[in-house]
Amino acid sequence: MIGEFAALATAFLWSITSLFFASAVVRIGSVILNVTRQFIALIFLLIVILLNNYNFNLTKEQFFYLGLSGMVGLTFGDSFLFLAYREIGARISMLIMSLSPAIAAILAYIFLNESINFVGAIGISVTLIGILIVVYEKNSFKQKKINFAGLIFALLASIGQGTGLVLAKQAFNLSQNSINGFVATSIRLSSSLIILIPLSILMGKLKNPVLIFSKDPRALWLTIGGSIAGPFLGITFSLVAISYTKVGIASTIMALPPVIMLPMVKYFYKEKLTLKSILGAFIAVAGVAILFLRN
Repeated sequence: MIGEFAALATAFLWSITSLFFASAVVRIGSVILNVTRQFIALIFLLIVILLNNYNFNLTKEQFFYLGLSGMVGLTFGDSFLFLAYREIGARISMLIMSLSPAIAAILAYIFLNESINFVGAIGISVTLIGILIVVYEKNSFKQKKINFAGLIFALLASIGQGTGLVLAKQAFNLSQNSINGFVATSIRLSSSLIILIPLSILMGKLKNPVLIFSKDPRALWLTIGGSIAGPFLGITFSLVAISYTKVGIASTIMALPPVIMLPMVKYFYKEKLTLKSILGAFIAVAGVAILFLRN
């Protein structure tokens, strides 16, 4: 049950971090947020690794898949996720992110020879129906209006996360011994930053974080809080989850943030939650459950 509990912890952590980052991204922008939160998380990870003397005794293939997982899931996927936060808000973004388990299932079928049967196809369909119900419930969201660009950003983010998870699972499959979650997460974050920082500089999007945060201390605390909950603890628990249980089961549990976030956004953002929006969220997660909890 270690994997299942780790996945549940991940769902709660991602729910919390999405609220932190949804507030931070409108204050400092998606690029500086993405770079800073990964850098902060990497510092925490290295401290934990050094204090506990964890080793990096992995094969070249494991480094490759974990590194590629970081580039796809964190550089590509999370960059689009923050853009989605800015356009359509945290809750709808996380709801569409519940597609990532279905995407992971398709990729696992192609690359890991995992089959998708009739029940699996039903699960994908139910998930899509649940998402569409919420997306087209126009009066359900006080904070953000739904727009096409935001939906596309969230979809690309879900593709990045699903792909990154499958690549990370491949690294664990190659291991004769268990890979430490903190070590695996540090490799993913390092690989992401190696791509993200130079790319951001070339695009002229990376500004001096000291100046930005000195002008907006609240953005700094939001970024630190989200970094601890998300890339430090959340990603680590997600890797622990897939190492102890099947990717499908872990992904199903980790797709719970849309449901977990309902009382959060009601309390913090005073959003009006209609019966249809609540029903849509539950249908979406139920579809993911059908997809991955089938026999």
